[in-house]
Amino acid sequence: MEFRNLGASGLKVSAISYGNWLTHGSQVEEDAALACVRQALDEGITTFDTADVYANTAAETVLGKALAGERRQGLEIFTKVFWPTGPGKQNDHGLSRKHILESIDGSLQRLGTDYVDLYQAHRFDHETPLEETMLAFADVVRAGKALYIGVSEWRAEEIRAAAGLARELHVPLVSNQPQYNMLWRVIEAEVVPTSEELGLGQVVWSPIAQGALTGKYKPGAELPAGSRATDEKGGADMIKRWMDDDVLERVQRLQPIADEAGLSLAQLAVAWVLQNPNVSSAIIGASRPEQVTENVKAAGVTLDADALTAIDDVLGDVVVRDPAKTQSPRRSEIFG
Repeated sequence: MEFRNLGASGLKVSAISYGNWLTHGSQVEEDAALACVRQALDEGITTFDTADVYANTAAETVLGKALAGERRQGLEIFTKVFWPTGPGKQNDHGLSRKHILESIDGSLQRLGTDYVDLYQAHRFDHETPLEETMLAFADVVRAGKALYIGVSEWRAEEIRAAAGLARELHVPLVSNQPQYNMLWRVIEAEVVPTSEELGLGQVVWSPIAQGALTGKYKPGAELPAGSRATDEKGGADMIKRWMDDDVLERVQRLQPIADEAGLSLAQLAVAWVLQNPNVSSAIIGASRPEQVTENVKAAGVTLDADALTAIDDVLGDVVVRDPAKTQSPRRSEIFG
């Protein structure tokens, strides 16, 4: 396994991290989830990402059980706060001081740990003053409940404002967690340059575009039975944007590039993400241990310039690059 610094901080993370967004507590049975975490550990993954909202807190509980007994100092555990949890009442979501300070305690209890290495604002909260949010995060750090703080899917200007407050409060804001893959590159124009300037690293999710970059979805063909695209609980809504024959045909045309590099299409996709020097880690998920084994083979792979150019040529105008696509909903938009 390759290890990288998380942004400009001294924290080392595995270049491939394991996340349980669509799996633990929902899509797969607990025994399978535990087996996937065990495989991740066996493959050298030390960085694990979750969130309180995943499976309405159940994912944190499963991850805590899976990591129980491991040497805590040898792990980097990340979680997040923003989305509704529990009954979803008026203060069960957002980035208010009340919700942050209550949520971190719930997350620590479920994860079975005294602290998380990284505590992340899962979206930007338009309805809470940023000063209130950052002070609450600073208090979480000073209480020893989190070592570093980060954000997820924040725009460049939001990251810059948070970084200024973090400097004033003397707390380490070190990361952003965006969606990023060959097909979805909206962070490249603004978020990445801003993050590089401010010392934040990207911990990216969906490096294989929810499975669209694996090549298993064929243009003009029926969706494979049991695949994510057919599972309403397992991310069908997220992947449907890529279930376009033009996109799927271009993904099939990536196969010779992968073959030349000695990689599967999924490995090529993960390796491509890791070529970006601002990416600290790429999050993979799995419903079977063998998927973990296959994806970690992308760690340490260097794609040459010809391969990167060929990928761009094949994908062409199906790539989404508009930085305005990075946006956080208002809480009133979630609840009406």
